[in-house]
Amino acid sequence: MSSTLITVGEDAAADCDALWSPAKEKAASRGVYGGRSSLLHRRFRLLVCGARTRLLFSLCAVSFLVMFSSRIGPFMGWNLDYPSSVSSASRGGYTVLINTWKQNSVLKQSVAHYASCSGTDAIHVVWSESDPPSDSLKAFLKKIVLVKSETARKPDFKFDLNEEDNLNNRFKPIKDLRTDAIFSVDDDVIVPCDTLDFGFAVWQSAPQTMVGFVPRMHWLAQEKSSMAYYKYGGWWSVWWTGSYSMVLTKAAFFHRTYLDLYTHEMPSLIHDYITRERNCEDIAMSLLVANITDAPPIWVKGKMHDIGSSGISSLKRHSNTRNKCLNDLISLFGMMPLVSTNAKAVDARHGWFW
Repeated sequence: MSSTLITVGEDAAADCDALWSPAKEKAASRGVYGGRSSLLHRRFRLLVCGARTRLLFSLCAVSFLVMFSSRIGPFMGWNLDYPSSVSSASRGGYTVLINTWKQNSVLKQSVAHYASCSGTDAIHVVWSESDPPSDSLKAFLKKIVLVKSETARKPDFKFDLNEEDNLNNRFKPIKDLRTDAIFSVDDDVIVPCDTLDFGFAVWQSAPQTMVGFVPRMHWLAQEKSSMAYYKYGGWWSVWWTGSYSMVLTKAAFFHRTYLDLYTHEMPSLIHDYITRERNCEDIAMSLLVANITDAPPIWVKGKMHDIGSSGISSLKRHSNTRNKCLNDLISLFGMMPLVSTNAKAVDARHGWFW
């Protein structure tokens, strides 16, 4: 396995890889294995990018934002009025958006934990069960937020109620948000507060992309008669190759603008597909963001804890289902927008080796 670590004080090769965005190798990145450059090209980049300095890292971030702002345009033929605030630093921390389903005991633990994180400005629970949350549950969660929060200004807490059970509900726009940053998380996933805050800092350096803790990859399995078929690469694929092109929304930051784009601009055929299959809304969001940014997501190294029972991802047929979802959604999008990368953000303060 080979991967690139983005840390303060990187070696020359890592500095150069940070400057060389996979978005600039778009054509190659949509090939068989996501576009690894030639050996000669890599040697040239190492020669040019020999300086080991924080200034280069800063220039990388600035140039990335400039490149993104210059590329804003029609998305899948849609005329989007993309807000300039997407490239600005988030206001007031982040909003934790918890998707839950009939796990009240787990939900209580999750809300208590994220309320204790200093960067949490608000907690919204996406509720899609037929019966609304009980008064006792609402009272308990509101109280636990007040008790666990250690900040002077306590996080807001709210249930976002939905009339039907639909995975598209987790990406509905939220009114009266004070933050640009959304941290989307499943109710049974716990990300430690220090890891979460580091991930938020990474997202602030590139707020137009997705930043998360669960990477996945697409692989070109075969191509016949101009028809490509892709395989969904799970964690072991990422671990073995060091390559990824998605971060799952079970634990990921993204800009709140993508809630509006997912709900109001994405074709209804994709919404219908997610409703019917009851799966793969995370892949759809990854495709949407990649298609707009023309850039890969950012994988943040960090610990996570699963406090719930095994979900659909543990089922034997999960891999086949995800393969089908990936190819069906690519067909509905009309293109393959995912961009792969080998970069990984690591908190250098917690690592023995750079």
